[in-house]
Amino acid sequence: MEAVGNGTPTGDKLVLRGLMFHGYHGVKPEEKKLGQKFLIDVDAWMDLRSAGKSDNITDTISYTAIYRIVKEVVEGKSHDLLESVAQTIASKIFTNHSQISAVHVKVGKPHVAVAGSFDYLGIEIIRYRSIDAPDCPSTHTRWKTKAIFTTTRAIIWRCAIVLGA
Repeated sequence: MEAVGNGTPTGDKLVLRGLMFHGYHGVKPEEKKLGQKFLIDVDAWMDLRSAGKSDNITDTISYTAIYRIVKEVVEGKSHDLLESVAQTIASKIFTNHSQISAVHVKVGKPHVAVAGSFDYLGIEIIRYRSIDAPDCPSTHTRWKTKAIFTTTRAIIWRCAIVLGA
């Protein structure tokens, strides 16, 4: 995976488009209580040469594995900001799938209380393993998220080997 002049990754990637889930994210009380639909797109960059040559699922990452991460995050714990939802998705993808070198996550709200015509409003992020998850090696070893709580109550995500996984 190489980055072009604007920093956008290039090369092979897994593509998931139009994932839709009901979640309880937002800063308004009614968003937390009633929830709403969220539209998610994910691009996950990894080398797909082996899978292309072997035609074997074990040489790639199943789309359903990424789908499950997105579903778990969007339908799970409430976040105030879409940025936090996207960052959590990216972090979990890096943690669970060491083959992925970069990830692009787009989170949209199709039903926002804003006057006007639009498909959705939202955010998108691009994260790179080398910058955003440097403690998670990009090898084919299985890794698991480990939360370390600091005195400021911030969560620092680190990777730890899951023995016997």
